[in-house]
Amino acid sequence: MTTQEPTSNPAPGWYPDPQGVSRWWDGQAWGDPAPVASSSSGTDPKTMAVLAQALGIVTGFLAPLVIYLINGEKDPFVRHHAAEALNFQITLLIGYVVAFALSLILIGLLLLPVLFVLGIVFPILAAVAANKGEWYRYPVSIRLVPGAVG
Repeated sequence: MTTQEPTSNPAPGWYPDPQGVSRWWDGQAWGDPAPVASSSSGTDPKTMAVLAQALGIVTGFLAPLVIYLINGEKDPFVRHHAAEALNFQITLLIGYVVAFALSLILIGLLLLPVLFVLGIVFPILAAVAANKGEWYRYPVSIRLVPGAVG
């Protein structure tokens, strides 16, 4: 003899909802979907994408490069954001070199603060988009590193 729980009101816990997504059932309503670990390292792709974008503010192209090399092949979302962040940081580095060279004729002194502000604002916008699960593209970037979608 087997006992069967009623399907309309199971005990609280993780169950597949009517669409087949694992959700928390509190006894009355379905909660948020269960987090999905998509890579073998156990890291969330959105987290790695946000880190690739946000750490570029502090480390320049180094953190996006490391994330691109380590996690780029595991998840296309991470590869896209790491490639975008890497391309933008390389473009920003080229801009800083040109602005520094042009500072001898005073034009670069106007460009340096603009590059500094763009180097903070655009990665923050990209990190917010990555956190929402969106495929962000920088409006100004030289596409040197492959892997970005679109």
